[in-house]
Amino acid sequence: PTYQAMASDAGDRNSTLKRCLGVLRDARDDSEQFAALLLVTKAVRAGEVDAKTRRQIFDAIGFTFPNRLLTSRQPPAGCPEHTFRALGLTLLACFCTDPELAGHSQILNKIPTFNDILVSSCNPDSTSMIDDVYQCLSAVMATSRGPRELVTKGTVSALCQAYVNCSYGSDRALTLLLGLLAIAEAKCWQRDAPHLLAVLSKLTNDFLKTEDMTKFELCEVLPHFIPLSPPLTQDSQGCECLHRLYKGLTNILGSKLSQSQRDPALKLAACLVQACGSEWIPAGNAGSKFLALLVNLACVEVRLTLEEPDPLEVEGKKEVVTACYVLIEMGIQECLREEKPLLEEVQKMQLVRIMEEAFGAVIFYLRQVKQEELQDPFIFASVRILGAWMAEETSSLKQEICELLPFLVHYAKKLFKEGSPAASLPQPELVSTEGSGLPQDALRFLLPGFCHLTAEDRPRDILISEGAPALLCEYFLHQWEVLTSEPGSLTPLTSTEMSLQTACGIFLNLVVTAPDLIRRDKTFSSLMDMLLKSLPLLLPQKDHLVLAANIATLGLMMARILASSAVLQGTQSAQEFFGAAIRFLSQAHTTQADPGSDGLAVAVSPAYASAWADVRELWFLGMQALAGCVPLFPWLPQAVLQARWLEGLSELLARVAPASVDFELIAAFQGVLVELARASKLCRDVILSHHGGEWANLYGMAALEQCLSEQ
Repeated sequence: PTYQAMASDAGDRNSTLKRCLGVLRDARDDSEQFAALLLVTKAVRAGEVDAKTRRQIFDAIGFTFPNRLLTSRQPPAGCPEHTFRALGLTLLACFCTDPELAGHSQILNKIPTFNDILVSSCNPDSTSMIDDVYQCLSAVMATSRGPRELVTKGTVSALCQAYVNCSYGSDRALTLLLGLLAIAEAKCWQRDAPHLLAVLSKLTNDFLKTEDMTKFELCEVLPHFIPLSPPLTQDSQGCECLHRLYKGLTNILGSKLSQSQRDPALKLAACLVQACGSEWIPAGNAGSKFLALLVNLACVEVRLTLEEPDPLEVEGKKEVVTACYVLIEMGIQECLREEKPLLEEVQKMQLVRIMEEAFGAVIFYLRQVKQEELQDPFIFASVRILGAWMAEETSSLKQEICELLPFLVHYAKKLFKEGSPAASLPQPELVSTEGSGLPQDALRFLLPGFCHLTAEDRPRDILISEGAPALLCEYFLHQWEVLTSEPGSLTPLTSTEMSLQTACGIFLNLVVTAPDLIRRDKTFSSLMDMLLKSLPLLLPQKDHLVLAANIATLGLMMARILASSAVLQGTQSAQEFFGAAIRFLSQAHTTQADPGSDGLAVAVSPAYASAWADVRELWFLGMQALAGCVPLFPWLPQAVLQARWLEGLSELLARVAPASVDFELIAAFQGVLVELARASKLCRDVILSHHGGEWANLYGMAALEQCLSEQ
C-alpha cells in the first residue's frame, strides 16, 4: 500500500508540475506566471525534477524570465527583498544541471552576478541563493569554455573573499579555487595574486596553529596555492607565508609520524623547493638541521621504497618518491654551494654518504625496469635525478653506473626517436606521475654525466659500444634546429643552448681520446658539416659567445682529423667557417692602460670579458687546433691574411709591455705564427715587415725567430 501511495503522490506531483508548465507557457500576465513559477521552483528545490522535466521547464520559460527576475529590484508585497533574485537563481541552477545549458552564453554572462552574490554580506535568508550560485559555478567550471570565463570575469577574487571571510559555503569556494588553479594556475596568479595570497595566508595560519589531523589535510591542499611565479619571496606577505610553512613543517617532520602523515608533508616540502629553491629555509643552525633532516628523510624514503621487490605496487608511492627526488636534488645543490652555504662541511659529508645509498637504490630499481614500462613518467623522473648525481659525483657508484649505461643510452635513444618533434618542449621541473603523454628529453639531463664519463676509458668504451656518439650527433643536430627555429634572433641562454655546449664537451673528449671513431663514424661527417654552417651564423649574435667558442674549437679539432673529407676541400662553407673561427680567435685580446705603469698591457676584449671564465680554455685549445690545421689546408694562410690578423697581432705585441703577456698566451700566439710562417711566404713577409723579428726576440719566441731567420 505504501508503494502505491508513493506512486500516486509522485503522479500527483507530476501532473501538478505539468499544469504549472502549461500556465507558464500560456500565462496572460506576470502575476499568473509568477504564481506558476513559485510552484515550479518549489518542486525544483525539493529535488523532485528529473533531467527530462528540467528541459521542459527551460523550454517553457527560456532565459528571458530568469533574467528579468535577477534584475528586478522591487519584491512582491510582504516578501523578502531578494525574492525575485532567489527565484531567478533557482531556475538558473536548475538549467545548469544540463551541461549544454551550463555553457550557454546566457549563463556565462551571469558570472559577474554570481560573483556579486558571493561577496555581498550574507544574511540567513540568502543561504539558498548562495547554494544555487555554487551549483551554477560548479556546472560552468565543468564546461570547456567555463574555466577561462570564470578567471577573466573575476570569479577567483570572489571565491578568495568568500573563503577568507569564512562566508556560508566557504568550503565549496575552496574546492572551486582548487579546480581553477589546477586548470589555469598562471592566469589566476597573474590576475588575482593579492586575493590568492590572502587565501594562502589564512591556510598557512591554520596550518601552523592546528594540532589535529587538519594539519595533515592542509598538507594536501597547500601545494595548490604555492605558485611557481610570481615567487612568494618577492613580497612580505609571501615571505610570512613561507615562514609559517617552514615552522609548520619543522613541527611535523620533527615528530614521530605514520606513513600517511609523513607523505603529504614531504610532498609539500618538495612543492616549496620547486617554487623557491631553498630560500624558504632560514640560515643558521635550526635551518641547516631542518634541511639536513629533509634530505635525510627523502633518502630513507627512496631506499625503503625502491629496494622492495615490487617497489611501486603501493598506490601513490610514485608521487611521494618523485617529491623525494626534488628534495634530494636540492641536497645535491646545497652540498655544492660555496657562497653562504646553509650546511656545514660535516653535514655535507654526511649527506653525500646518505645520498649515495639512495642513488644505489635508484640504480637497483632502474636495472629491473621492463621494456613495456619505459613510457612511465616515474622512470623519467628516476633517470633525471640520477643524471643530476652523475653530473656532480662521478667517483662514487662508478661500477654500478657503468653497468647501467647500456640501459641509460637505450632509454634516452628510445625517448629521443619517439619524440623528436616534442623533445624540445619545456620540461616541467617536477615530472608529474600522471601520464602526460609527452615524450621527454632524457638526454638533456644525462649529458653532464656523460661528459665526465667520456673522459675515462671504461665508461667511454661502453658508451661507444652502445652507439651513444651517433645518438649524440643526431641530438646535437636536432637541438641546433630548435635553437635556430626561434623567430628573430637566437633565444637567450636556454636549456637547449646548455645542452649544445655540454654535447660539444663530450665530442671534444672523443676527439682527443678516440680520433679513430671520428674518422670511422659517418655521423661525425654530418656533424662537421653542421659545425661549418653554424659558426658563421652564431658568432655575430650577442650573448652566444660560449656556444660559439665550443663550436669553433670543436670544428677546428675535428677538421684536423677529417681534413681529407670532401666538405673541407676549400668549399664555401669550409672557408666561411675558418673565417669565423679566425675572427673568434683574433678578436679575444686587446690593449688597455697598465695600472702598474704608464704603458699599455694586454687584456681580454670587453666583448669576451664576461664569458672569459667559460671561454678561456676553449680559446687556447682553438689556437692549438688552428695551428694544427694550417699545414693541412693550403688555402688557410690566405684566410688569415684576409682577416688582417697578422697586422693586428703585430701591432698588439709591439705596443704592450712584454711583462703583461703571460707565458701561455705567448706560446699560443707563437704556435699559430710559426705554422703560418712555414706554410706561406706571404705570411712570413707580413710578419717580417711588421718588425716580427724584433718582437719575437723580445717575447722569447725562439721557434718563430728561427723560422723567420731561415731563407
